[in-house]
Amino acid sequence: MVFARGLQLLVLASLTSVVVRCGAHSHLVIAPQSPVLEIGTNFTATCMIINRDEVTADDCYWNLSKTTVPKDQYTRVNRSALNVTIPITSETSEWLFCLCKDVSHYVALNKGKFIHGIWLEKGYRPTKPVNLSCEAVQEEKSIFKTITCEWDSSGSQSESVPTTYTLIVKKTSTDEIYNISTQLKRAELDLDTYPNHMNLDVWVTARNKLGTVESDHLIHDANYFVKPNPPSDVQILSENGFSTSLLINWIHPINKVYVELKYQIRFAPRGSHQWTYVPLMDTAKYIQSFRLQNLQPDTKYVIQVRCKNSVYDYGYWSDWSTNATNRTPEDRPTSKPDLWRIDEDNQQWQIISKDPVFSNGKIKSFEIRIESHRSKEWGSIPVNRSDADSSTGNREITFLKKMQIADDRSVKVYVNATNSVGKSPEGLLFIPAKAQVLAPVEDLKVWPEGGQLWVEWNAPKPMSVQEYVVEWVSGGWLDWQRENKSTRRTAIKGILEKFVCYNVSVYPIYSGWLGKPARTEAYLEQQAPLRGPNVKLKGDPGRNEAELVWEEIPLHSRGGFITNYTIHYSSGAETHNRKVPANITSYRLTGLSGGTKYDTWIEASTIRGSTNGSNHSFTTLKYAPGEIEGIVVGVSLGCLFVIVTIMLFCLYKKDVLKENFWPQIPNPGESTIGNWSPDYPLRAEPPKENCLSGISVLDVHMCDAKCVFEEDKTSLSLKKDKYLSEEHSSGIGGSSCMSSPRQSVSDSDEGGDMADTTSSTVQYSSVVASSGYKGQTPSSQPQQSIFSRSESTQPLLDSEENPDMMVQEGSRQFQHFARQPRFAECAGNEDTADFDRLRMEPQEANESLDFCPLEEDNEQIAPPDRLSAEWLPVKPASSYMPQLGGYRPQ
Repeated sequence: MVFARGLQLLVLASLTSVVVRCGAHSHLVIAPQSPVLEIGTNFTATCMIINRDEVTADDCYWNLSKTTVPKDQYTRVNRSALNVTIPITSETSEWLFCLCKDVSHYVALNKGKFIHGIWLEKGYRPTKPVNLSCEAVQEEKSIFKTITCEWDSSGSQSESVPTTYTLIVKKTSTDEIYNISTQLKRAELDLDTYPNHMNLDVWVTARNKLGTVESDHLIHDANYFVKPNPPSDVQILSENGFSTSLLINWIHPINKVYVELKYQIRFAPRGSHQWTYVPLMDTAKYIQSFRLQNLQPDTKYVIQVRCKNSVYDYGYWSDWSTNATNRTPEDRPTSKPDLWRIDEDNQQWQIISKDPVFSNGKIKSFEIRIESHRSKEWGSIPVNRSDADSSTGNREITFLKKMQIADDRSVKVYVNATNSVGKSPEGLLFIPAKAQVLAPVEDLKVWPEGGQLWVEWNAPKPMSVQEYVVEWVSGGWLDWQRENKSTRRTAIKGILEKFVCYNVSVYPIYSGWLGKPARTEAYLEQQAPLRGPNVKLKGDPGRNEAELVWEEIPLHSRGGFITNYTIHYSSGAETHNRKVPANITSYRLTGLSGGTKYDTWIEASTIRGSTNGSNHSFTTLKYAPGEIEGIVVGVSLGCLFVIVTIMLFCLYKKDVLKENFWPQIPNPGESTIGNWSPDYPLRAEPPKENCLSGISVLDVHMCDAKCVFEEDKTSLSLKKDKYLSEEHSSGIGGSSCMSSPRQSVSDSDEGGDMADTTSSTVQYSSVVASSGYKGQTPSSQPQQSIFSRSESTQPLLDSEENPDMMVQEGSRQFQHFARQPRFAECAGNEDTADFDRLRMEPQEANESLDFCPLEEDNEQIAPPDRLSAEWLPVKPASSYMPQLGGYRPQ
């Protein structure tokens, strides 16, 4: 506490001038003022209250920019001082404020005097410069006076606290110091004149607001820092008789007075990227020429030379001189030509050869000797090549001879290559008969790796192999290389192109004889196909299907192995696709919609991408082939079946159809009717069953009869024609007596309210047999009161077929009119007993009633198509008889 109080007093003393300047404006002061802070450390600030008692340290708080610092980072020093500790983590500079709360009116009214802030600058301490290096370059024939130095610094810098580097060079003999400052990591310092053969002390200092640090010192002779120019005027000389050597000459770039130099030489065949370095022990001298030996004859070489200070093992090498080239002299070929063959169709063989590996000159001709079964052939094939062809560095391939070899013949071919100096050793090729099949290699694999095609195989087991030949073919181009018998894996050494398919074969050689090859295809690098397949339609499309065909993409346009084809077809906004294997070139689309236009295209894919082919459109049929014919045949067969069915039905039901559509009309001449007599007692001979004519009995009060008859007279006259027309509709003028009865009087729809009667009924009419009608001769047999129905075959009327309905309606009408028993006056001599019997059985009479003969004004009327009957006059009730089915007298 004592130390803190002392520190506070010391700070107050140091800030007296600040208090004097700011006291009139602020009652708070923060110490320290405007600090520079190191990122990654903690910073502690103190806020002091000056000459005020309204507030204490408990009323103060801290803000970092616009954020209030948590109170757990505060430390109360005393009543008027408050500390805060904050971590420095970001590179952004910001404000730190000390403020007071509104604890009194004075503080609230003077807020500007109770706030104080400081600006916090943040940065990193400078780090030690490392890897300091300096060089002085040659200018013309002397050393340039400027020294250039570079260094590295692993530390970081912030924008608010940058680091400044100072390069310092001191001449140790004179203590002269040269320096230059920069914020970069490279500087050039002018030394007025370069101090040759003097020691120099070189170092770098790094400085910012947080500190200073310096690098290690470089203390060397001034020539140590010199980097000379490369040797000039480098020349290469070729000497006849020395086919394996070249002589190199050059000029020193700088005088030995300034720097004594040593040299280094490297060379390579032209087109090669591998340099061969001459050992330093042979060239680390102050020399101006050197002879290269053990070179290949007739080979063009590229040679470069450089130099450095020979006094020190360390120092700076000059840049390499420009390329100097020349060719070694020719020599006799030291290796044999590489023979091979191309198997063509129709037993044709093409013999080809590569130049010897060490041809040692331009090949002028090939001498060939062919030995087969009992025959030998010699020849010389001249070769005319330009210097440009030889300068490519590739071994030239020469087509020697085309020959036809029978399948059962084996051939031996011997070839020598000749240049301007001499002849090469003899190359040999054995071509076995096709019947002689020698075992191939096993498990052949080819894959790309590291920009090369690698080939791997296993040796054939049954026989020992002399060597292997690896062949690769692309289009019409062919090349090969030979491998020794122990090789199982090798890289193809020829020049291969990307995106080109190579057919790679491995041939085992058995004592010069070719074995059967093993083959596979490979790409050095694959890409998406250059174009897609062209699709077209095979034949005409169907209603729901179409067959697509396409051709394989040409080999030079595939860009890789085709993994699959994707068939796309669209009929508007919806697109479908089908994937098929790469070995398929046709596909049948199914499930298509009839009468719809489709667009289709094929997408070919490799492992590196896909490419779409051309678009093809087609429209499916609205109806499938034969569908319309099938519909027509089906409908025709259906109609034929219906017609045949109807005809069979008509034949089977011809009697029923005849009765319904063509009813049989009865012949009146063949009709029979029973005879009856009104005088014959009904009880004596009751009518036979089903032969009783319908009788309607009506009970009418005598007083009411007249009223009823008069009321209905008018309406009945209108109905007479109706009933007559209905009666005549049967075609014979009326129904027989034994037919079903017509409506009785009681069934009339004109029936008004009549008084019921329980008295004796009055018989309207009585059907009796007569002695003849209009000239008809009655039967000579005695007349009897019988009911006999006509035996006509005429169909029954509606009322005859439904007698129950007639009885029910008659019964209702009977009950309606039967108010009181009355007797009707009937004309003629009726039998009261018969009448009473009919009254008691009205239903039976109604069921058998066919028609009732009426008589009015004593005039007899009978149907024209029936036998005559006796018509009896009926009293006033006779006007109702038309409802009974009879004929009203006219």
